[in-house]
Amino acid sequence: MPLLDTLSSLLSRASRALGLESVDAFPPGHAYARTRWNKAYFDIASDLSADEMETAVCAAISNTPLVFVHIRNPTPRMQRALLAIIEARLRRSDAPTELARMLIEAYRSPHTPEIVPGLRAAIAANAEFDPLVQAHAVLAYLADAPAAFGVIEAQH
Repeated sequence: MPLLDTLSSLLSRASRALGLESVDAFPPGHAYARTRWNKAYFDIASDLSADEMETAVCAAISNTPLVFVHIRNPTPRMQRALLAIIEARLRRSDAPTELARMLIEAYRSPHTPEIVPGLRAAIAANAEFDPLVQAHAVLAYLADAPAAFGVIEAQH
């Protein structure tokens, strides 16, 4: 039995090193180690660097924003990818309530970093209302603070 365990461990390490496995988190010790994504929606090879992993997840969000719901504790960059889509839709007078609801859900975790100053407080202030009302309140907050998007982007 120990020989099989050893062979299995070696095969698993080789598979990860060659990028044959999908990962659902950043490598241990990463600044956003609590961030997780569902491997079924994000095919992130294990041999990618953490920056490449984040780039791939952000590209998926940009292409299909609804995948954001499959991320726990999204990084600031992942949130900015979603916020860019929300901002574009708000400019077209489209109310992307489903995207705002995903953002609200992400902020339920205290481990999700707040990238728009006051957003967590704006979400908490409307927590007792219907989810649709909460989403509209968040969209109104974001629409009133468009400078925050640029300021946050410039900081990173």
